[in-house]
Amino acid sequence: MTSSAWRALPARLSNYGDSSANPLRTADSARSIEDAKNHAIKSVLAYKLTEAMKAQNLSKARMAERMKTSRSQLDRLLDPDNESVTLETLKRAATAVGMRLELGLKPGS
Repeated sequence: MTSSAWRALPARLSNYGDSSANPLRTADSARSIEDAKNHAIKSVLAYKLTEAMKAQNLSKARMAERMKTSRSQLDRLLDPDNESVTLETLKRAATAVGMRLELGLKPGS
């Protein structure tokens, strides 16, 4: 990169979040980013529950029994691609493995 290009870089980066200046920052990409975040959160929750079950030698059938739900409902909960899960289900799953569910709200940007 030439020295003039380096000098121009801060001005180019100052418009980074502006969708008109950055064609990659569109409503669709923002939605895709949000979808990716949601998928990541669900994947982490499913992983942590699965690891807790393994640590306790807890079968899916026994876990479903502790949660007072069906095995198929547990399978949906543990499927990172299935994002349709309720807070109540997450709470019951956490309790079943001796954990607790914590949620929080933070100021938006």
